[in-house]
Order: sequence, then C-alpha cells, then structure tokens
Amino acid sequence: MTEAQGFPAFEAQRRSTRGRSWWARAWVQALEDTSLDSDQLRRGRRYANSGQVGTITISPGRIAATVYSPEDTYEAVVRVDELSEDEWSRFLDQVAERAGHIAALLDGEMPHDLVEAASDAGVPLLPGIGDLDPSCTCDGWELPCQHAAGLCYQVAWLLDSDPFVLLLLRGRSREELLDQLQSRSQQPTVEVQPGLSPDEVLETPVGELPDVPELPAKVTLDELAVSGIEPPQGFAPVTLPLLVLDASRRARALLNALLHGTPEPQPLDEWQDGVRLAADFPELTDSLAEGSPEDLALGIQAWRYGGAPGLDVLEHTWSPDPADLARARTELVAAELTVEILDNRITVGADTQLRLDRHGRWHPYRRVGETWTPTAPATADPLTALATDW
Repeated sequence: MTEAQGFPAFEAQRRSTRGRSWWARAWVQALEDTSLDSDQLRRGRRYANSGQVGTITISPGRIAATVYSPEDTYEAVVRVDELSEDEWSRFLDQVAERAGHIAALLDGEMPHDLVEAASDAGVPLLPGIGDLDPSCTCDGWELPCQHAAGLCYQVAWLLDSDPFVLLLLRGRSREELLDQLQSRSQQPTVEVQPGLSPDEVLETPVGELPDVPELPAKVTLDELAVSGIEPPQGFAPVTLPLLVLDASRRARALLNALLHGTPEPQPLDEWQDGVRLAADFPELTDSLAEGSPEDLALGIQAWRYGGAPGLDVLEHTWSPDPADLARARTELVAAELTVEILDNRITVGADTQLRLDRHGRWHPYRRVGETWTPTAPATADPLTALATDW
C-alpha cells in the first residue's frame, strides 16, 4: 500500500501561483476552471504566498494541509480520483515504450507526448474541469474556498519540482513505479517462431532492451583538429574552428534529444541562427553584422535573456489565450499599475513593457529612445519580471 508523503511548509515568498512547468499550469487551470468565485482564488493566492499553509501531506487520491488564518485554523483537503489497476497497467506500457520517458521523469520533467499517449490510452494523468474535489473545515460554501485554493496553488509548486507528486496522488509512489518498470524490463525473451502474422509478432514479448548509450563528452575548442578546410567566404580563418565547435554542440544536443526524449533544439531561420552564433561567439559578430549592427546587437541581447523564445517576442506579436492575459492584468492592476494590452504585449506606464512568449514566460522591455529593448531574463510571473527591470 502506498504511504502518505509529507512536504515541508513553504515560507512566505513572492512567487507566481501559476506554476513554471506546463503540467503545473495544467493543474492550476483545472483549479481555476472549476471555481465559480475569482475572489476566493485571489485570496487563495495570498495564502499560498504568505506562508500560511502548513505541511502538505499527499497520499493516493488525497491532499491535505492545515491552513492558518488570523481568526482560526482550518483543515483543507483536496481529493482526486486514483487510477485503477488497469489504468496503471496501460500507463506503465506507455512509459516503458520509450526509455526517455522514465529518464525525463527522474530529471523532473513530464513529457508532453507521455501525457498525450496516456490520455489516448484512456489514462487521465492531469486533472480537468471538476476533477478536483476540495473541502475545508471553514464556514465557506465556495468550492474551492480560499484555504483549499491556497493549498492547491502550493501543490503546483510541488509539481514544478517533482512530477512524481502527481503520480503519487494518482496512486503510485516513486519507488513502486520504478520497481514495476524494472519488473517489466526483466521479462524473459521469447523466441519468435517463423510463420507468425505481423499482429502476432507485435504481441510477442521482447527481452530486456539494451541500456541507452552515454552521450559523447563535450568537445572543447582546444580539442578540435581543423585543417585543410577553407572557411566560408567573408569569414577569417580563425573563425572556422568556432563554426566546427558550434556544429558539434548542435549535433550533441540532437543526439541527446533522440536518446532521452528531450525536446530538440528549436529550428531557426538564417537571421535567427546568425544572432545565436554572434551571442555564443562574439568573435563572429563582425562577420554576421552585414545588415544593421544595431538590429544584431538588439537580437543578441534578446537571445541572451530568453533564447529562441526571447528572439521570437522581439520580432513578432501573437494572440495568446485571453485567460493568460487576464490573469496577468489582474496581478498588475492589483499592484496599482496602469496597463495597456495589445496582442502578447502589456505596456506598463510610458516606457516599460512585458512580452509573453509561447512558453508562458514574460520578457521585460524598456523603451530606450524610440526602441523597445529587452532588459532582463524572462520569468513566468509578470510582477517578478517587472521587479527585475525596476
């Protein structure tokens, strides 16, 4: 039987209650979509950030914590359906199909394709509207009340750190899950007899798969041996080893994605890749600045603060989910700030701007003369992004 696990209380802090990871945000979305009272959610966010939620205890199907308020102490509980034995079996099948899935979980990641494959197999890992069943010893009738909402927001922080929290809530501890996966990998090899149909072959159990090979060690510039190759037109001979080094880094990143199921490097167009190269290798800046040196410098700054997503919000606007903008606007207005929203950009006052990328992070910008300039690394919380700029 899976035992309950306790998580230490969070100290008071200024932190986004939306969660950083996509699966934590999905958890928060289920909470907020279920709620009929935005005021209770707002108060719940305050409880989460004020350190008034005590030790969180998570067991299969149940989350509980004591919540401390000025007037009293309350016991908040949130229930979630456990997975059945059949659903767990189908989930383990999905995890076992790709070695990268378990590696990602152990690395604190919840792969999109694992959740989607589990859902296609009829296994709901992430909760949806109405899947969270909150209760509390307070007199509030709202579901959730502010105390249960504060608990749920802090659970999103736990999910950011460890996706196994979600699996524990669904009924399996980390140890149980790993033991069951190991047992599956040790199934004996069955010899396939000739004359079997394709379906019969696919149903035949296979033996233990070989271990995923180790990634090659990173190569340094001093270890490269580049000779007998002419550099591209316009590039000095000294820059050729840098281009070779960059190619080896990109190849290693692609290999890592193939071996472990991690996201592949984002495709870039010619200008974007030139910005990336200039940011990584300043020695190449003069060769790459054939157009506008000012534009290149701006792109380098955006890349260093936010990578490819940072470069995307420098160049393009897009239309995000209105709910994401509404939540950000609510937080900013509550901080007594004047805001103006256009597409994925929120202008604060006359010379400050936040730009939302397609991964849910806010990039702070400051108007310098007539040019909007990125000023700090992106963050998931709009108020935190502003604080890094002010």
